[in-house]
Amino acid sequence: MQALHDGQCGLCSHFGENHAKNDALVSIISSKQADVVLLDECGHPKHSSLHLKVTPISGCDGFVPAASA
Repeated sequence: MQALHDGQCGLCSHFGENHAKNDALVSIISSKQADVVLLDECGHPKHSSLHLKVTPISGCDGFVPAASA
């Protein structure tokens, strides 16, 4: 597990937004820790057509803080 900070995908509202919230996503947001091998799709509107797979520790300039779990 690795600690997450604002600006990283695991804490972004676009991380995993293309499917229902599950226990793993809620846990990441509430604990601010994630397994670095976890992959999920980036739902950012500028990236959605690319179907990018990102890790929770990835990041970009399109970061939008996720709502509290």
